[in-house]
Amino acid sequence: MISTQGEIFHRPRAEQQKADAKKARFHDPHGDHLTLLNAFNGWKNANFDVTWCRENYIQARSMKRAKDVRDQLVTILQRHRLPLISCGRDSNRVRQALCAGFFRNAARKDPQEGFKTLVEGTPVYMHPSSALFGKAAEMVVYHSLVETTREYMQNVTTIEPKWLVEAAPTFFKVAPTDRLSKRRREERIQPLHNKFAGEDDWRLSAQRRTGKGGGGGTWG
Repeated sequence: MISTQGEIFHRPRAEQQKADAKKARFHDPHGDHLTLLNAFNGWKNANFDVTWCRENYIQARSMKRAKDVRDQLVTILQRHRLPLISCGRDSNRVRQALCAGFFRNAARKDPQEGFKTLVEGTPVYMHPSSALFGKAAEMVVYHSLVETTREYMQNVTTIEPKWLVEAAPTFFKVAPTDRLSKRRREERIQPLHNKFAGEDDWRLSAQRRTGKGGGGGTWG
């Protein structure tokens, strides 16, 4: 759904309020990825009907592209004899998968304004089109950033801080402190990497630890 090269929800200038009301029906309290999943499942339940897309202000062309991508992924899984297992109603599994894939794009709510990325500490903000805009969200992962007057996160999903440590234990840790409650300690996630390193350097952490001289480099 996020690889369609086009917008999913259509918002014509003369019918913006009606289009927003239709989109709100698909909103998930945990964010945009599950909102997109709700839209796809709605279209699937309507037998992939183009008229359904038009009635719900959804771009039929983008949905068809998403279905093509999904069909390709299913073919790959079947070729490698990997099971196709639905999460059912347990959407946490989807959020955990997103966290595992986008852990470098994690951001925490800033006490003053907006959010700050965990890795770089860059100020970022919720895009007004997000299902989470104006909603309470402490920790999120985002798919991309768009820069206008500010840097806005697009396609955002709420996560639990502990999922970052579980997904990338060589990249994040829980900050040790005896002064905070258990809940606050779990929220104190720290990056373990050198922020000036290359994008894929984290993948070499295990080799660095076991290499000659036990080189740990910049990893702490």
